[in-house]
Order: sequence, then structure tokens, then C-alpha cells
Amino acid sequence: MNNNKVIKFGEDVEGYSIPVLNEREVRAAAGLLFLLMFTSILTVILTANFLLLKYAIVIFLTDFIVRVFINPRFAPTLILGRLVVFNQTPEYVGAKQKKFAWVIGLVLGIIMLILQVIVNSYSPITGLICLICLIFLFFESAFGICLGCKFYGWFYKEKAQYCPGEVCDVRSRQDIQKTSRTQLLIVFGFIAWIVVSVFLFNDFFREKPYDLFGIDNRAQPEMQSPQE
Repeated sequence: MNNNKVIKFGEDVEGYSIPVLNEREVRAAAGLLFLLMFTSILTVILTANFLLLKYAIVIFLTDFIVRVFINPRFAPTLILGRLVVFNQTPEYVGAKQKKFAWVIGLVLGIIMLILQVIVNSYSPITGLICLICLIFLFFESAFGICLGCKFYGWFYKEKAQYCPGEVCDVRSRQDIQKTSRTQLLIVFGFIAWIVVSVFLFNDFFREKPYDLFGIDNRAQPEMQSPQE
């Protein structure tokens, strides 16, 4: 098995009939990109400063170009992800469906580069793409669910192999995976409690907290009135 090729997608692992990727590294990389994109988008929302977002788009697109056209082994965020989870047992997933999902991310990144960076514009289109990217990255990093991979079977009309958590294989769920009616009622009750809390405590929560130890007041120099 030759994993030393520069231009290659996926790695050959003994016992697997197709090239695979380490899902733990992929999830870690998705978490890093989610943190970058979320921070940059939040900066835009709070300060209307697009500088960090433009850098984030360039970083995002560069990383995906390396993943898709060269080799995932050389993608910066996947290398960082490997360093983060190096002590964890690998979980192998099929490379083909991951490549399809990353092509979707690549296309979205190119659109963002054109509209946000080159044209230097913003619109509902860029906002929607940012939201889609955040959702895709969040589901990958938090739940191990590759939303882009879901479209692989629809597009290629074939079953994906070696999916995370073996979701591609039809099987009966174990007892620990089943959700009872009581658990569902608890979730609905929790949501209802959040809604009720908004109505009960909204005005109280809106009050600005005071400085318990007066640290801010001591840090600010006293204002002196001008003498006549």
C-alpha cells in the first residue's frame, strides 16, 4: 500500500478495500474551521468589520483546494486535527463521499471569495452561504454527521462505504440508542420551560449587572470639573 503519493485522495489501510480517511481528524479539523468562521461572522455582526471574515474565507478555500486537488494529508487543518487527536484510535470512513462533501464546500468557498473578497460586497447570498457552512461544520464536528455525504448517494446512485458510526449499514438499534416517550416528554418540557422563562424573567434579565467589587470605578480616573 502506497500512501506516499503527493497527488492522492484518501489513504490505503489494511483491511479496507477503498481509500479511507480518519474521521476523528476530519471532525477535529471541522471544529477548528467552525471556530474560525463563527468568530469572523460574529465579528461582522457585532462590529460590522469584515476583515477577519475575508481572511477566514481565504484560509477556508485554500484548505479545501489542498484537500480536493492535492491530498488531504497536506491540508493544514487536517494536519492540526491529526496533532490534536493523535492519541485516539482512528475511525476510518470512505474517502469518496468525503471528497464529494468537500467539493460542495469548495464551491461555496469560491462563491464567497468572489462576492465577499474580490467584489467586496455583502448580500443575503453571502449570509446564506455563511450559515450553510456553519451548519455543515457544526454537524460534522459536534455530531459526526457529514451533511454533504448525505447527498453522495443521491448524486451517484450508489451506497457509500464505511460511514461514520456505520450509519450506511441498515441494522436494528441497541437499547441504549432508543428514545423512550418519557425522554421525549422531558425534551418538550425543557423547551416549554425555556419559553416560559423568557416571559417570566425577560425584564429582570435585561437589567445591566453592577460591578460587585467596584473594580471598573477604581480603574477609571476621576473626572475633574474645569476651574474658572
